[in-house]
Amino acid sequence: QVQLVESGGGLVQPGGSLRLACVASGFAFSTYTLGWYRQAPGKQRDMAARISSYGRTNYADSVKGRFTISKDNAKSTVYLQMDSLKVEDTGVYYCYAESIFYHYWGQGTQVTVSS
Repeated sequence: QVQLVESGGGLVQPGGSLRLACVASGFAFSTYTLGWYRQAPGKQRDMAARISSYGRTNYADSVKGRFTISKDNAKSTVYLQMDSLKVEDTGVYYCYAESIFYHYWGQGTQVTVSS
């Protein structure tokens, strides 16, 4: 059974930091492209950051220089370090995994940036 379980969301003040984690199981983690997507209230779900099976990363322009995606294949875990958070970073953050044939989503974790 495939599972992607996110954690680390919460309430943080503008300028603060959060670290999200997504623990995966049920598929060959190291061979998949992994990502973090986010969905603000009333908006579509958009990519925030992705990391390929080889470790190549790419980021949405809105988070470049502030967010860092990484993974630990031994722990089947992908992380998103979020620094210098802004109010507009508020939303539900979803973990994502894809191969040529399959893609999987986590259940999401809420991130709220507010003073």
